[in-house]
Amino acid sequence: MSETLINTQQLKRSDFVSDQAVKWCPGCGDYAILAQAQKVFPDLGVKKENFVFISGIGCSSRFPYYMDTYGFHTIHGRAAAIASGVKVANPELSVWIITGDGDGLSIGGNHTIHLLRRNIDVNIILFNNRIYGLTKGQYSPTSELGKVTKSTPLGSIDRPFNPASLALGSRGSFIARTLDRETKHMQEMIKRSHAHHGTSFLEVYQNCLIFNDGAFENLTNRDVKEDNILYLEDGQPMLFGSKKTKGIHLDGNVPVVIDIEDDKWSVDDVLVHDEKDFIIASILSHITFQPGLPTPIGVMYAKDVPVYEDLHMAQIDKAKTNRQGSVSDILTAGDTWTVE
Repeated sequence: MSETLINTQQLKRSDFVSDQAVKWCPGCGDYAILAQAQKVFPDLGVKKENFVFISGIGCSSRFPYYMDTYGFHTIHGRAAAIASGVKVANPELSVWIITGDGDGLSIGGNHTIHLLRRNIDVNIILFNNRIYGLTKGQYSPTSELGKVTKSTPLGSIDRPFNPASLALGSRGSFIARTLDRETKHMQEMIKRSHAHHGTSFLEVYQNCLIFNDGAFENLTNRDVKEDNILYLEDGQPMLFGSKKTKGIHLDGNVPVVIDIEDDKWSVDDVLVHDEKDFIIASILSHITFQPGLPTPIGVMYAKDVPVYEDLHMAQIDKAKTNRQGSVSDILTAGDTWTVE
């Protein structure tokens, strides 16, 4: 990062709080995401004026109004395209895309997958509440089969997207997940996203109190969440449960739950997480909401691969180096003719 863009002044949370009234429904999970961003960003070591937040359309997309940084509330599904232009034009900026499961995976799905495959150094935070909130409760690309909504009164027959699997299949280089209720975990995931050089994709399970309340109840209810959440740590065995005695074991290539208190198993039989392993990441992305298996949160996949704007700038430098003559010389080089 250029020294001219590194922050040398101590910033505070209040430096990132705008003068705009926050207009989300009381109890919305969006408040938690906003609060954690405002807590974390003062410590990222970047000058405040070098942050840019770009959003599309949806409840989540009001985010740029509430962060006292540069920002752009764009059009439906096009945040990824506009953010790509911002970053490629000025690679030194820290660019953050705020989107939702509708905005980023429906009308904006095409832009999202191409941003991920290009690996432009921007950060995506995808708010996933498994419903269309802003337009008052229609089913979204992540709504479960059978979901009854205003637009699916007999239940949805669409198979839902799995955002982590979609990002992995798009050759994303950083894929992570967190929960709106897991505030300290979310802070760590935001920091990890920022530290990654390339496109980071952070999915946040976020409750819509009005139109889809309790969508993630099994992950937030204190009585059962320890048995339903798998907290991922690189290099550590995949243990979960209140006593950390349950683990993920591969039976061939099928993940199953084992209990290491059973004499038949030990911690050595538990799958060890490796953030750089594409196959492990694929397994983790697919066990989401599978009966009898916990839902992974944390970094599923993180690998350094060439970054688009680095390659782009190198290509420009090469073109400048190899340039011969003026623009006029280039345009008139080779076979030319005159039309009378």
